[in-house]
Amino acid sequence: MNLKQLSETLGLSQTTVSRALGGYPEVKASTRAMVQKAAQTHNYSPSRRATSLATGRSMAIGHVIRQSSNHEIVNPIFADFVSGAGEVYAKSGYDMLVSVVSDTDELQAYRDLAGKGSVDGVIVHCPVPQDPRITVLNDLGLPFVVHGRAEPQKLDYSYVDINNFGAFKMATDLLLDLGHERIGLLNGIKGIDFTDRRDRGYTKALEDRGLSVDPDLIGHHEMTEHAGHSGAMRLLSGPNPPTAFLVSSVVMALGVHRAVAELGLKLGHDVSIVSHDDVLSYIGNGGTTPLFTATRSSVRAAGKRCAELLIDRIKSPASPCIQEVWDVTLHMGQSTGPAPQHNMAQVPSAQRA
Repeated sequence: MNLKQLSETLGLSQTTVSRALGGYPEVKASTRAMVQKAAQTHNYSPSRRATSLATGRSMAIGHVIRQSSNHEIVNPIFADFVSGAGEVYAKSGYDMLVSVVSDTDELQAYRDLAGKGSVDGVIVHCPVPQDPRITVLNDLGLPFVVHGRAEPQKLDYSYVDINNFGAFKMATDLLLDLGHERIGLLNGIKGIDFTDRRDRGYTKALEDRGLSVDPDLIGHHEMTEHAGHSGAMRLLSGPNPPTAFLVSSVVMALGVHRAVAELGLKLGHDVSIVSHDDVLSYIGNGGTTPLFTATRSSVRAAGKRCAELLIDRIKSPASPCIQEVWDVTLHMGQSTGPAPQHNMAQVPSAQRA
């Protein structure tokens, strides 16, 4: 059975049937229920083309990635986000369109997507303070949801974020409670909103204990295993190395762990590690007892929620913006222990990078 036949059977227009199956709020609940029941009875699944013709929508969601950050496409964190979002897209009959553009063409890419009607909405990634994309998308009238926050911002907009400040303050407090005072911070690229919030959480925890922040212990990198390894080797090979690390991703934490092992140090004894984002589909964090102590948040869940909010916004563009900040949980693993009493500077020079 096709859309026309189902519509004739129900005595409704094709547009009404398509909108009812799409969950559009302007269709009465009783009508939606009747249409959905009939679709199940007749084993009808709407085609994207038919839905697009009936609703005047492209039935696609856009994700614009800059070339300087196109490594995000193969980053397991981005992959988990897209997996969560894609689950919602599929249930709602949407495709996903990923556009990789040069850094200077990003804003024009959004204008082109809106002008051509290529997508019905977009998700904005890696927001920066006063992010210009928010103003452009608002002016274009293209529905969007931000993964993260871009404050300060004069415009109201929908977003899903986690409490990055609270997460990194909590993680730093844990290490301070264990007696660590020289704590290395391996964070994401500076200037991104979540990176700056994590910096502030780490700094606040140290200042609350009367400790000064040593800029030599802070590194900003792409969140890769290699960056974690090289950052840790640099700090551990210095004259006054840290006894603990706070790391922005379990991917980076794996690199720190490799550096610790190469230097003949024992994880959780000589060097402690607290990671963030340890819930990834293809990178586990140990078995019953996690390898890394971590502040935990699900990137996949964030992807699902962003997609849900965006599709709701496409259906009801005038609805109020929804802004969510999720708290994280701290899970203890094998990577943390009391600060060592011996001097880490005594690591044999032959083992240093």
